[in-house]
Amino acid sequence: MSIHSSAVIDPGVDLAPGITVGPFAVIDRNVTLSPGVQIGSHTVITGHTTIGRNTKIGPFAHIGGPPQDLKYHNEDTRLVIGENNDIREYVSIHRGTPTGHGLTTVGDNNLIMAYCHIAHDCVVGNHVIMANAATLGGHVEVADRVTLGGLVAVHQFSRIGVFSYIGGLSGISRDVPPYVILAGTRNQMRISGINKIGLKRNGMDVTTINKLEQAFKIIFRTPGLLLKDALAKTMAEIPDCDPVTHLVQFIQASQRGVVRAWEDE
Repeated sequence: MSIHSSAVIDPGVDLAPGITVGPFAVIDRNVTLSPGVQIGSHTVITGHTTIGRNTKIGPFAHIGGPPQDLKYHNEDTRLVIGENNDIREYVSIHRGTPTGHGLTTVGDNNLIMAYCHIAHDCVVGNHVIMANAATLGGHVEVADRVTLGGLVAVHQFSRIGVFSYIGGLSGISRDVPPYVILAGTRNQMRISGINKIGLKRNGMDVTTINKLEQAFKIIFRTPGLLLKDALAKTMAEIPDCDPVTHLVQFIQASQRGVVRAWEDE
């Protein structure tokens, strides 16, 4: 272990081998640090927080703080962060609330850039990129391989589908379907197409991508077709493609509604 002499670590902290703690970091009781974790200078880690192997946390981050929820009254809730994450300077991640099952989770292999915020009860998947100052409200679900541009703000309880790509400065108030590229703010959201580059980079074959494009045209570009009819038409015409089925089922399960085109059209 490499722990700077100015760091303040509660005797109750579970310290694994191979960790690094920088100058003036503060680590409270009930924190568990797995092997290879690196904690930057002036970072505060508090609450019932577990950080997985080889995760790096930059300086001045605040990890495991109490949720910003007026209904929270110091209940025993948790934050669990997975392995191989790169969490940069000034990031804040809050633990859960009793009404959200008491848990905030961040998966593995994520890049969370400077000034990002992950609020209480969020579920963040694996291989997610959050660019500078991207913000998740409470109870947001972010699936694997999502990219959020800088200054993106996601409304609480929204879901962000797998492989979706959200352009910078976007304000998200509805669910974002999987596999799509999206940008805009609130009443002027626009899905511009399938995230073909991201899908190709992650090994999806051309045939499947073409089927997703066909589904996209039916669901998002067929004039005058009601959403439920568009979903039925998609399943009838493309019945044998798991990603297309996932796209349809994601939309069907939405409680907030999904972004489909210009919302004022």
